[in-house]
Amino acid sequence: MPKPVVPEEKRRRRRPTKSGTVLSEELIVETALRMLHEHGSAGLTARRLGLALDADPSTLYRYFRGMDDLTLAIGDALIGQALGGRAPTGEWRADLRAVGLRIHAAYVAHPQAAVLTASRVSGRAHELAADEAVLDILRTAGFPLPDAVRVYHAFVDTTLAFAALDAASLALPRASLHADEEMWRSTYARLPATTHPRIAEAAPLLATRMLTSAYPTALDMLLHSAAAQLDTIGE
Repeated sequence: MPKPVVPEEKRRRRRPTKSGTVLSEELIVETALRMLHEHGSAGLTARRLGLALDADPSTLYRYFRGMDDLTLAIGDALIGQALGGRAPTGEWRADLRAVGLRIHAAYVAHPQAAVLTASRVSGRAHELAADEAVLDILRTAGFPLPDAVRVYHAFVDTTLAFAALDAASLALPRASLHADEEMWRSTYARLPATTHPRIAEAAPLLATRMLTSAYPTALDMLLHSAAAQLDTIGE
């Protein structure tokens, strides 16, 4: 049975760690993100996190019900980073595109954390704020509720799917990532037109294009489709 999380006001009364650090949920999440970046998901354990914070590992359970709860908090923190500084323009397509690009960029900036969290649903504050913002953009634009939910679903899943895919590539060992990228030049670019005519003609473009994320293109296609649907609603 999971231990109950201690309310925030009671946590603040706790004494600092041996090094004088006052623990907080935010500090624990920041430290966990750093550990994921440096050691990968296998290196993130309660024991190692406790050592990094100069605190007994059991102290972490005053803030999180377990490591899975911490994982959800990490994902929510990434969304919070994406939302920070957002400046809506009032133009639904531009605003939705900006939200998508921000979320994708926040996850890709922390690939190890993204691999762990992109498929999760936390129900935490930043996630709820992002969902509210996306639905509000669509409803304010004039999408009927069923259509707004359908576009929201496609938008969120497309954004997080590409975030997970791109993050998984970046989380590979450097040698593996380089080998994958080089494959477009060492193999695809050398296929003869006699056996693979379409790949052969596209090879120069593939060698460049396939090293970048397809998310902006996929996002624009999704938004173009949604805009075309919106145009028909008033007809």
